[in-house]
Amino acid sequence: MITYLFPGQGSQTKGMGKQLFAIFPEETEIASDILGYSIVTLCTEDPNNQLDQTQFTQPALFVVNALSYKLRLAESGKLPNFLAGHSLGEYNALHSSGAFSFEDGIRLVAKRGELMSRTLNGAMGAVIGLAAADIRTMLDFHGLSAVYIANYNSPHQTIVSGLKADIEKSKQVLVDEGAIFIPLNTSGAFHSPYMVSAREEFARYLENFSFSKLTIPVVCNVNARPYRQEEIASQLADHITSPVRWSESIGYLLSQNEMEFEELGVGRILTKLMPSIKREYQGQPDNTAKNPHIQDDNQFDSSLAGQFSIKGDRTDERSSQFNTQFTVDKEKLAAQARKKVDRWNRLYPVGTKVRIPGYDMELTTCTPAVILFKHRAAVYMEDYNGYFALDEISSPAER
Repeated sequence: MITYLFPGQGSQTKGMGKQLFAIFPEETEIASDILGYSIVTLCTEDPNNQLDQTQFTQPALFVVNALSYKLRLAESGKLPNFLAGHSLGEYNALHSSGAFSFEDGIRLVAKRGELMSRTLNGAMGAVIGLAAADIRTMLDFHGLSAVYIANYNSPHQTIVSGLKADIEKSKQVLVDEGAIFIPLNTSGAFHSPYMVSAREEFARYLENFSFSKLTIPVVCNVNARPYRQEEIASQLADHITSPVRWSESIGYLLSQNEMEFEELGVGRILTKLMPSIKREYQGQPDNTAKNPHIQDDNQFDSSLAGQFSIKGDRTDERSSQFNTQFTVDKEKLAAQARKKVDRWNRLYPVGTKVRIPGYDMELTTCTPAVILFKHRAAVYMEDYNGYFALDEISSPAER
């Protein structure tokens, strides 16, 4: 069995689609007529630096992905068993399954891109080296519950989304925990509740469309399961505010019989995420803890530069710096945490009353100190029903 995968926003690059436009001149002309500008000029020359702007990126990628699929079918003569797309790429998966025409697909993604580009004051960041569950716990622990997980890309690569100020705070929190944090060059908090106005307007726009019966199962980003026909419109609307459950989607596909994957369109971003996802869902040994450098998605690979809007040699240099610092810092933080836990447990028994700056009342420990996330020294507070980092506590001997 085989699944065709379509990449989403971030895979775009100047020069993409040049050969495809020559092979499919009729479809290329149709796309330009609908959009009101030359898709060839945008993709191959980008004279006005618009290719990285959401309202232009999304239709450009849809067209190139769609023509890539058309060419692949012509070459192989065989249909895939499943289809899936990352964020914007899901529209290509649905189009390839027959949900809507090439023309309607262009209209849909052009409107989606337009609406998403209107949302300002948001920001996003790529977090590398920590599991999504740990990221969520850390953010909540520090009062950053309004920062949302936007993309579950792989076991070691997660995208967070929120207001600019909150994303900046979350960066410091997560870096302190040993993560690599790469701010993304976006104006909106995509795939989060901050996009609700765009979602509502897009839902109304979708009322103008009808969706044909799917001929190939398409795995949905919203719930990591195949689309049900009657839910196409609602899930496309929810897609704007819901996280992209990519890792889980690939996990579902891996649960099918001997699944193979082929990425179509521009680049190989999704292909590079595959090894660690397979390790997680197929129960293979994961050597990340032993050596974080050997996993493709645990590094900031230069091939992901487009996805994270960091270009050229800056990415390679920054990747090397981050990965070296990541290894050193994690070892140092783990050693420091062990010393803090050992000292605390020698000096303070369970039931110790402590004060914490910002809290008027005394709190009482109800467990020994432990290490969270492999490098964070903390103790559980009975009156608070949660952990506090030892560094935040004013112990009895230090009041």
